[in-house]
Amino acid sequence: MWSDYLPPEFIAGFEAKTGIKVNYTGIGSNEEIINKMKATKGQGFDIVSPTNNRSLQWGPLELLKPFDMNKVNISAVNPAMAKIGTDAWNFDNGGVHWLPHIWGTEGIAYRTDKWLPEGDAPSYGDVWSEENAGKTMGRAHSMMLGAGLYMEASGEMDEGSVWAAYDDEDTMREVWGQITDWCISRKNRIKLIWNDADTQKNGLLNEGVVVGQTWDGPPLALKSAGEPVHYQAPVEGAMAWVDGMSMPVGAQNEEQVYAFIDYAYEQEPAGKAIDSHGYNSPVLGADTHSGDVYKKNFAEAYPGSSLANLNPWPAEAPWYAEIRTEFVNKFKSA
Repeated sequence: MWSDYLPPEFIAGFEAKTGIKVNYTGIGSNEEIINKMKATKGQGFDIVSPTNNRSLQWGPLELLKPFDMNKVNISAVNPAMAKIGTDAWNFDNGGVHWLPHIWGTEGIAYRTDKWLPEGDAPSYGDVWSEENAGKTMGRAHSMMLGAGLYMEASGEMDEGSVWAAYDDEDTMREVWGQITDWCISRKNRIKLIWNDADTQKNGLLNEGVVVGQTWDGPPLALKSAGEPVHYQAPVEGAMAWVDGMSMPVGAQNEEQVYAFIDYAYEQEPAGKAIDSHGYNSPVLGADTHSGDVYKKNFAEAYPGSSLANLNPWPAEAPWYAEIRTEFVNKFKSA
């Protein structure tokens, strides 16, 4: 499961209530989850945590088994997020293979003591600007997509190009060719490429990063701890995702899996976990058990029409992920 999703207090509460011990392996990317499951043929783990838009990659692998929905309190969670499982993760009409667990966004984080955006909101372009050269960070594939959205907004690429790239390989190669060339010409302005939550936190605190394209959780956790860090949806719209819970075909402890899901869908533990990890819960009413700091952070991260302007990560076909890796590697090695 993602490396910062299960705070120690959450695990302790679950173990105290159920007597079930949690063996928690933290991961930093969807590729890491998929590669682990492919390598073990779905063995060795009882729960994995793929992101909602990876269904087209997981379906053909046949490495997950469906949930018995009679054992899941699905009415406890946001219906729109629950619907992702029934619509996108019902492989071959074999049942729901994914349940919502944590949702969040990717946008812009910055050090408030060292930089402020020009207008009311930052931009993906701030990560690549000459002004911030040598003081920015991002995750390679998503900061390249963010660069594409900035290119559209600034008139350097046709509007809608980034989303059209998901439709077919030819369009993908044309659009990402433009994006990659643009990013390579500005690569020397990027200080750090991150790969997990801790790298993001360390970049902002210890590595001289002033502006970064990040997940919401890590910078908001720093903000909650009193650090001079702010996270906000950019003018181009934050990227939204829902990370889920899925059961590998080799899961050996199904009864314990359902006990874990049941606990994760309780309002109080879900709400208290929010205060620690900084993300958001799909559990209805969970936010009533979070502190005032979370509520303040959420309002400041998504002011005005920010929530209405979220960009859900589109579903990624295997060919899209493979071609994107080609362009990402080209950027990294440039």
